[in-house]
This record gives sequence, structure tokens and C-alpha cells, in this order.
Amino acid sequence: QVQLVESGGGLVQAGGSLRLSCAASGGTFRFYAVAWLRQAPGKEREFVAAISWSGGTTNYNDAVKGRFTISRDNAANTVYLQMNSLKAEDTAVYYCATERGVYGSGLSGDFGSWGQGTQVTVSS
Repeated sequence: QVQLVESGGGLVQAGGSLRLSCAASGGTFRFYAVAWLRQAPGKEREFVAAISWSGGTTNYNDAVKGRFTISRDNAANTVYLQMNSLKAEDTAVYYCATERGVYGSGLSGDFGSWGQGTQVTVSS
């Protein structure tokens, strides 16, 4: 079982940037696709971005496309989410999760491991 820990959240002004990290331990992280999801107060959790197990395929929610970039460093067992041009509506708790099956794209919606989440607050 892979354990995940997110970091990098915080308070930033609109238009600013943050980089979130998702550090993995245990298991064979490099075989798993990873997704970032977020949940704002009073709203359902939503997909933000995903990266395939190889790093060769990435997918984004239309709301963040062109502003956010997901990447991974399998040697460091870490996935990143670079967030630029942040907006107030990006305020949420951000979670990373590994897809349950190996060699996937991260789009199945079936996740085996979750981090505890990191708060991102964008002030307008």
C-alpha cells in the first residue's frame, strides 16, 4: 500500500503561484497513475489533473487547463502540481491519490490511496 503526503499549500493572492507536492512511500509508486483532486467548502470533490504511471500522459479539468501543470519524478517518488494564475475559485483542500490499478492513466476515478490533503486559499 502506498502512503501519500501532500505539502505546499498556503495562502496566496489572486494571480499568484503555488507548487504542491505529493510524496509517496511504500509500495511501487512508479507503477501507479496519480491524480490531484480538490474539494471546496460546501462542494463535491472534483478532479483537477492526472498523470499516467509513465508520466507520458496528462489530463486536466477545463477549469485549470493552461494554468496548472502536473508532473512526476519517479526517482523521488513525488508528483507535483504547479499552479499559476491562481483564482479565488481555486480555493479548496487539494488531495493526491493513486489509481487502484497499475499502468493506468489516472482517469478511472478508482483510487487506492489518498493523502490527507493540503489547504490552498486564494485571496481576491
